[in-house]
Amino acid sequence: MSRTPGETTLPDTDARVDMDVLENVRRSPIVDTGGVTFVYRGAADAVNLRLWIHGLPATQPFERVGEADLWVLRVELPENSRIEYKFAVTRDGREEWILDPLNPLRASDPFGANSVAQGHGYVRPEWTVSDGQARTGAIEEVTVHSAALGDERHVGVYVPARFRRSRQYPLLIVHDGFDYLRYADLRVVLDNLIHRLEIPPLIAAFTQSPDRLEEYAGHDGHARFVAVEIPELLQHSFPLHPSPAARGLVGASFGAVASLHAAWRHPGVFGRLALQSGSFAFADIGHHRRSSTFDPVARFVNEFRRRPGRPAERMYLSCGIYESLIYENRS
Repeated sequence: MSRTPGETTLPDTDARVDMDVLENVRRSPIVDTGGVTFVYRGAADAVNLRLWIHGLPATQPFERVGEADLWVLRVELPENSRIEYKFAVTRDGREEWILDPLNPLRASDPFGANSVAQGHGYVRPEWTVSDGQARTGAIEEVTVHSAALGDERHVGVYVPARFRRSRQYPLLIVHDGFDYLRYADLRVVLDNLIHRLEIPPLIAAFTQSPDRLEEYAGHDGHARFVAVEIPELLQHSFPLHPSPAARGLVGASFGAVASLHAAWRHPGVFGRLALQSGSFAFADIGHHRRSSTFDPVARFVNEFRRRPGRPAERMYLSCGIYESLIYENRS
């Protein structure tokens, strides 16, 4: 294919980007309707894109443009999509993973931070952004003396604005709740949704396990802690609605497993479940395809699939279509 002077054809695509644009770009990636173009400037022996997208290679190489220290990679990305990534830069035989220097968008989690690429048309949901019109709920901390777990646990409690002891409130228990507050702005979300009358004012309890890979993986003691001990303690301090329809559990990854397990072990306690990107390892035959950390999860999920019963009246399940967990969640 011939090239017009001043243009470069990106690898594995017919998309063309003007060289002047690449050399003077101030922000990466460059977004178009079919994907994004990552740009890196700097001396390197090799540059690779590292991302964790189901269906795509975890490592994708950049192409050096001419003799300059300019590296380019275009990736197909459907509209309204959002992905996280890092650059792996190799110099003198050493590889270093870095955030995209030309991208100010970052996402943090308990393991660190990633750069964020937003595909064409992506807009952050407005209900996740602080609204000056929404009144702010308060967060208190209580201590639960847990016989089921044999120790004390500190639980954060969200109390909505305009709290009144004369009314009864739904209870929402959130696994990894302090992470939800820190990394997902959950208090902002609750304030906004209550302000907009999309959910009723509620009490939310935020739990955080010191050993989530054990306690969230089908652990009966932890299920009792969540289903019995937390509600029993809170009902002495807050006017909670007694109906199962007014009791909910939320969790992501292993927290989603813990939510489903607690509701399954204690049927009739929770009427609502929200399971996000659950680590639902299982095997129809042979051994599951995850590490040994998932063995207790697989035992629970295999048993659940044999006799699911009715752990809740309503369940909401979500999983990103690019996540490695999408198969198990769809199943």
